[in-house]
Parts: sequence; structure tokens; C-alpha cells
Amino acid sequence: MLAILSPAKTLDMDAVPGGLETSRPRNQARTRDLAGILEGYAPAKLSKLMSISDKLATLNAQRWSDFGDRSNPRGPAAMCFRGDVYQGMEAWTLDARSLKWAQDHVRILSGLFGLLRPLDVIQPYRLEMGTRLPTSSGSNLYEFWGDAITRTLRKDLADIKADVLVNLASDEYSKSIDFEGLGVRVLETTFLQRSGGQEKFISFHAKKARGLVARWMSEHRPKSADDLREFDAEGYRCDLKASDESRLVFTRPKPAAKSAG
Repeated sequence: MLAILSPAKTLDMDAVPGGLETSRPRNQARTRDLAGILEGYAPAKLSKLMSISDKLATLNAQRWSDFGDRSNPRGPAAMCFRGDVYQGMEAWTLDARSLKWAQDHVRILSGLFGLLRPLDVIQPYRLEMGTRLPTSSGSNLYEFWGDAITRTLRKDLADIKADVLVNLASDEYSKSIDFEGLGVRVLETTFLQRSGGQEKFISFHAKKARGLVARWMSEHRPKSADDLREFDAEGYRCDLKASDESRLVFTRPKPAAKSAG
């Protein structure tokens, strides 16, 4: 079993534990191609391309200018990403055995790196998969990556003899994969919150739940889709009636409000 996650825009390159056995990203030639293109973008052009503020555009123009420098900060992907998904996964608190399992069984999709392992070392960047960046391969990153991500993922699945792919990624990132070309069962996930007699999808909680599943998998090392139905972190339970062979639905009651004191 192997799970895929989306990356995060929020990064923390400083709070990374020492003494980790890290790895190098694959597809480095493609990453260098993208970095080389973006290095030539002025802040105003980045702002328009990525629909970000002038302040963020200036920051990211500097990041592209510094990309590849020896002095540039670096760290393992799953520990440097600090968005909602990674607040759920908290890879920086996993024990060595769980982290090793994650390295073999969890993958992170990336607009810049293609497909990352949790301990692949990254540099600060911002490049969402949906960015319409013109390259020699086409007008967007889906055309740039083509089938490269699918091929790498297919090899990773074969290496661990996995017959199930758990999709914990967003639609934006999932679109970079040809799922039919993987030759394995794909298991989608849905996370809902019960309140006032209704079940609602709440983006923030769903993102964190995806990370919680990745952490739970790393700690419990499930061997089948049925094992994954036992996921129970932070009040979630599998809704067996709503779930089927291609999708697991997890629900929980609305968490109690935290007291001010």
C-alpha cells in the first residue's frame, strides 16, 4: 500500500530534526529546467503567473535566484512543509521505524520536483501544479511533467509490491497522474464533519485529516484497504455504509470549541 499527498505552500526550513538519513529527489534534470525558467521571472511577472501579492512575488523571485546555491537552506520535504496536511502528519515527531515506513510508502506530489519521498531534501520554493507556466513541453505543468510522475509512481509501487494506492492528494495534484496506467487499485478518501444533523466537507479539517491518515499509516503499517478502515485519529470513524471498494468515507462529530482560558 502506498499513499500520495499534496505539498504545502507554507514552509519552515529551520525546525528540522538533525541526524536524519535523507535522500535526494528524483527527476532532478526536470527540476533544474523549471528553476532555470523561473529564475528569469521578475517579481511582477511572478505575481501575475502565480496570482500572488507583490510581497510574495519578491520573496519567490529571490528564492528562484538563490535556487541551487550551496548556502540555500535545505531540509526533508515532509518536515519542511507546514500546511494543514503536514500539521496532521507531524512527520517531525514520528519515530525512526514509522519514518522509515513513510519513506517507502508515502509520496508527495510537487509542481517543481514531480514526486517526492518524505525525506527527499528540498529547497524553499513555491510552484503549484496548476500553474500555467509555459515550457518547451507545453503551456502548463501537467504538460511539462507528462507521464514522468506516473512512471516514477508505478516503479515505487512495484518496488514495495503494493496493489493499492491511497489518494490523499487534492484534485489539482491528482490530475498529474494517469491512475489507469498504474495497474493497481486506487482508493479515494472523503472526510466529513457532522453538525446539526448534517455531514459537511470542511476544507481545513479535510486537509488535516489527510495528514492524520498518512501518520496513522506510518505508525500502524496497514497491509490492505480493509486495515485502513480502522483509522480512528481525532474522532474520525469509517462510515462503512457510505464507503465502497473505491472510496473510504470517514466522519466525525464537530469538535468541541476550545475554551479561551
